[in-house]
Amino acid sequence: MKQLVIRLRQLEDLLLALLLTAMILLATGQILLRNLWDYGLSWGDPTLRLMVLWVTLLGAMAATRDNNHIRIDLLTRYLPDTAGRIARRLTDAFTALVCALLAWHAARFVGFEYQDGNRFLDLLPIWPFQLVMPIGFGIIALRLLLCSLAPQPPQEKQ
Repeated sequence: MKQLVIRLRQLEDLLLALLLTAMILLATGQILLRNLWDYGLSWGDPTLRLMVLWVTLLGAMAATRDNNHIRIDLLTRYLPDTAGRIARRLTDAFTALVCALLAWHAARFVGFEYQDGNRFLDLLPIWPFQLVMPIGFGIIALRLLLCSLAPQPPQEKQ
């Protein structure tokens, strides 16, 4: 099981790095083509928008995986250790609930896109590319829920 977790982590990091690199190269190429030759790739901008969505959600998943996500934890810094751990668990549980709701509504949105038959670049159905939203928010919710249930070490005071 530990090997599976390690492989999934590596796959997640690899996919994130590849997408980010491709996104930077495509955006740079679009800028150069437009500025030097007054030409742009017709599929470039829609693809970049989709890649931003993927990079954002994969980055959020990785941040949550490593417990490096954005926290508004001013209060927990000044609470005693036990109260701080309880407050962190409550905020993680609440955030997991919000992410679960986002996953649910993202799944509904993808379902509507499937029903409407919307296409990406007039070639492919768009809904498979949008599955990153419900899957990503679902994974984030699961990780935050596990974080809220797992014992947490005391936070260092700064």
